[in-house]
Amino acid sequence: MAHPEEPRTPSEPGPPGEPGPRDWTDEHVARWQPVLPDLDPVIEGAVTRMKKLSVHLRRVREQSLVDFDLERHEFDTLHKIAGRGGSAAPSELAQDLDLAPASVSGRLDALEKRGFVRRTPSTTDRRRVVVELTAEGRETWLGAMGVLGHEEYRLLGVLAPGERTVLNDLLRRVMLAAESTEPPRPWHG
Repeated sequence: MAHPEEPRTPSEPGPPGEPGPRDWTDEHVARWQPVLPDLDPVIEGAVTRMKKLSVHLRRVREQSLVDFDLERHEFDTLHKIAGRGGSAAPSELAQDLDLAPASVSGRLDALEKRGFVRRTPSTTDRRRVVVELTAEGRETWLGAMGVLGHEEYRLLGVLAPGERTVLNDLLRRVMLAAESTEPPRPWHG
């Protein structure tokens, strides 16, 4: 006697060839296929999903900044300092942030007032200053990062570890094409 299948969660794929649950993008592709008959539904679906995921993650990041009372430029500056091991020279931050040194100085003034960074004289060159994350600055940065990291794990957690590896490898190939110097060509279907 056959047993009924247990219901699958939305993240579980069905048997090969059987369509799974539909998402917003499926409806988008179905709406555009009659308008653009040469539209490849797989390419349109993949690109649209990447765009929608990017927007979703940006919204989560923006909400995390609100939750941790950070402006985007404050987070970006803390992030660059953290990425250099927790300390950096202002000139390095200017380069990392692609800003003029005076702009970085203004950012650091504000972050120092909030207790997120401290500036100390360099131990190797008295003319230089080193910017360091304070414990509060590191905790705030990690908190904001944690919100986004949790969401990333939640989303990609619907995939098995091997599937995540395959997805990462496939996206790398797509990014290599995007980063190539070949100019985009007009689309003709």
